[in-house]
Amino acid sequence: MRKLGLVIFFLFSIANVVSQELNATVSVNFQQVANGNPQLFKNLETQVKEFLNTTKWTTKEFTDVEKIECNFFINVNSYGSNTFEATLQVQSSRPVFNSTLSSPILNINDKNFTFRFIEFENLIYDQNSFNSNLVSVLAFYANVIIGMDQDSFSELGGTEYYQIASNIVNVAQTSGYKGWNQSEGNNNNRNFLISDILSNTFSPFRLSLYQYHRLGLDTMAEDVKKGKEGVVKAINVLAEVQKVRPNALLTRTFFDAKTDEIVSIFSGGPRIDVVPLLETLNRISPLNSQKWSNIK
Repeated sequence: MRKLGLVIFFLFSIANVVSQELNATVSVNFQQVANGNPQLFKNLETQVKEFLNTTKWTTKEFTDVEKIECNFFINVNSYGSNTFEATLQVQSSRPVFNSTLSSPILNINDKNFTFRFIEFENLIYDQNSFNSNLVSVLAFYANVIIGMDQDSFSELGGTEYYQIASNIVNVAQTSGYKGWNQSEGNNNNRNFLISDILSNTFSPFRLSLYQYHRLGLDTMAEDVKKGKEGVVKAINVLAEVQKVRPNALLTRTFFDAKTDEIVSIFSGGPRIDVVPLLETLNRISPLNSQKWSNIK
């Protein structure tokens, strides 16, 4: 009986440490809305957070310490008849090995976020059907977050989740909502983002995520100089995108998350030769030239 009790205790303990993939915080800003009930927006915030954190996004088991830290900031511009006009900023990060630091991976602002929301109505996720734009957009970014996180730990490790995100795009294209179609006249929406991520043309972006994090940042606890050199190699890998697509969406996406971190990495010792690095950074991300000037 004692052995049986120990087995039951062990299984119960495992059940308590295994959890879903995301540890998402959600913030809904409705200051621009004059006619809204604050409780409605609070309930929206709560339901979105529960949806992101309780949905099982993968077939893998994640412990609490393996959960992916992410933030969803919903800025509501207008509201009426259960329809919300908003923007959505999505951020994610991953821990740096043997340190207390977290490294930002994704920082993207989606300006085409219109959705219907009825209080206490269940948010139901099915990647093969379109139930609501709110659900589809959240599910899309959840899979992109997981894909990029996996890419940072193993070469091209996030393909499965990018493919799910691509399927969400394909299903949502007939919904009439913006952000899902290539014909919208810009190359900066969800359709272009996931198409580029899965394109062999832009594989250097994904390879740079692995090089930057696993072979760069994660080695700094042992050897800071080696870690810095790994980060430089990652930026050189990313620079391959510039040769085929200057000012590519994925290059901008990378630096939207990484610019401040890169400046911080190369602003302290031990010193390495940063002249070639600065030439590369100014060539592939000239909009950040003022920040690059802080690298000495």
